[in-house]
Amino acid sequence: MLEVNKENFEAEVLAVPGPVLVDFWSTKCEPCVALVPEVEALAEKYGDKIKFCKLNVLENRRLSIGQKVLGLPTIAIYKGGEKVAELTKDDATCANIEAMIKEHGR
Repeated sequence: MLEVNKENFEAEVLAVPGPVLVDFWSTKCEPCVALVPEVEALAEKYGDKIKFCKLNVLENRRLSIGQKVLGLPTIAIYKGGEKVAELTKDDATCANIEAMIKEHGR
């Protein structure tokens, strides 16, 4: 999974025409940390259908707020620079993320 931040978010996520999944997470968020291995497994399984990125919100607060990420964990899918789907907090489960990938992936 590609680590994105305020320097490369535009190029790696918003400028990409195809689907990009962004895992907004924090080292201080236990559900986020627990979800990391599951998201990484999904990246291995669906990496040919969707680009996978992760963004540490503690290091990129303004960017996270600008993307309207208000709770953690948040998993969002972007297409052509627009957020097209999002799962937050209790809805950010492996099964829900996989369903979102199947709906929005290539």
